[in-house]
Amino acid sequence: MTRPRRSLLFMPGSNARALEKARNLPADGLILDIEDSVAPDAKAKAREQIALAVAAKGFGKREVWIRTNSLDSPWWPDDVDMAGKAKPDGVLVPKVSSVADLDKIGDRLQAIGADPSIKVWAMIETARGVLDADKLAAASRDPKTRLAGFVFGPNDISRETRIKMLPGRAAMISMITYCILASRAHGLEILDGPYSDFSNVDGFALECAQARDLGFDGKTLIHPGQIVACNAIFTPPAEEVAHARRIIAAFELPENASRGAIQLDGQMVERLHAEMARRTIAIADAIAAVGQQ
Repeated sequence: MTRPRRSLLFMPGSNARALEKARNLPADGLILDIEDSVAPDAKAKAREQIALAVAAKGFGKREVWIRTNSLDSPWWPDDVDMAGKAKPDGVLVPKVSSVADLDKIGDRLQAIGADPSIKVWAMIETARGVLDADKLAAASRDPKTRLAGFVFGPNDISRETRIKMLPGRAAMISMITYCILASRAHGLEILDGPYSDFSNVDGFALECAQARDLGFDGKTLIHPGQIVACNAIFTPPAEEVAHARRIIAAFELPENASRGAIQLDGQMVERLHAEMARRTIAIADAIAAVGQQ
């Protein structure tokens, strides 16, 4: 099933008011956070409030993830135990750097009898994680890992590698494209990391458009004010969807059934374009099904 993931908003689990507000935001998904946005002495409170919020439901068609603390922290076992029992759509794990990390999460979820529907999303935000992105993606073949996709984390990568976060992210493009290639090679989805300067509307729009054109499925966000623009940028334009429908209709004509390429609107169109058109239509239809939340 195609599911739109244009915008996934981080919400601090320690802020009960924010968790309540999240139920009415137009994001495709929500990431209830126990990591960066929560102080060490508030981790337990965040865990409890997230469990209550997920149990209460009321998030509509929004996808709900829980971001745990990283595996090098003392908090992650309790985070995963809570997430496994709360039954969100996904568990987002920071700083995943090895297949052993994925196995550790998978083993913990299995040990507590977590529902098989709960998927794992890995944040790629270390040098080793980038270098081994293909190995990590390949591990999705093992059902135990539950791996559904990646979230690229530019801020932590910048901190670890000392690559500067400059407008346009030119120094990071090679790493971004490598992670995208790894995810696609193994049938996974991949989301872009957040844009921190949330008051810079133009800069955010440019980075969203760049992320879309590089092939990301959507973007993670840190401020509700970013949702509408992000959704608009990652929504296929109406004319693109209409053209995709014409491509499919043309190939479905009896006279084109055995053809590998046809002419449409003055251009040569191949079967591969029909495959791309189906993806565009599937995303557009999924977005329409979600509607205004």
